[in-house]
Amino acid sequence: MSYALRRSTVSICLVLCLATHTFGDSDVASSSAKAKPADAEAKPAGNASRPTWATEADPSLPNVLILGDSISIGYGLPLKQRLQGVANVYRPLAANQKRPQNCGGTTQSLQRIDDWLATNQWDLIHFNWGLHDLKHVTQAGGLTNSKSPDDPAQAAPKQYGENLKKLVAKLKATGAKLIFATTTPIVADSSGPYRAKESPAIYNEVAVSIMNQHGIEVNDLYAACDGKLDELQLPKNVHFKKAGSEYLADVVAAKIKKALTE
Repeated sequence: MSYALRRSTVSICLVLCLATHTFGDSDVASSSAKAKPADAEAKPAGNASRPTWATEADPSLPNVLILGDSISIGYGLPLKQRLQGVANVYRPLAANQKRPQNCGGTTQSLQRIDDWLATNQWDLIHFNWGLHDLKHVTQAGGLTNSKSPDDPAQAAPKQYGENLKKLVAKLKATGAKLIFATTTPIVADSSGPYRAKESPAIYNEVAVSIMNQHGIEVNDLYAACDGKLDELQLPKNVHFKKAGSEYLADVVAAKIKKALTE
């Protein structure tokens, strides 16, 4: 099916958001210079053909929106490279249009989702929430990170599910194909805010149940990474090595390509 025929008009405006934080966690900055997270702002590094965060749309191609946290930022530019000539790939950007925006948790995203969705006619949306929801903060729903397991999660599993249902309703209203990516694994004693090693599985169970109810495809990034964290992920860190982000880009690109041909 030609996606160009679905659209009478294709907007090439970039995503503008009310909040302009590139990353939502201080744990990004806590990584050492020798192990800089892959989700820091990527630069062409001498490769003129490497995509940039800004998207110059080809009207003949479908529009794909990536919504997610710093993990999706890490694989964002490699993903755009893999989908060149296949789709116009966007994600929320900061106001200067040069840096990617971290979508954060479900609580904050409910305040911004309408702005993210209103800037284009989307053919496919690949989305994830979870890594920020399950982190511990000083006050439930708040933004101040905590290293204490005694403090609450930003959104407890029940609240996460309620928020996710509202977000899914807005995503479905776009008419786009939807793909939910499960939250990637966490190793014990990761740097940054406290995140329990078992939390991703708990939150993913909540999310997958909701996706199944709505007939939404699931891209199981948790399973794709499980057992490979020493190879893919930075030590004691939720973020990924360059090789890990490249690997995730392969997994996500394959899922998107398949969905666009169905």
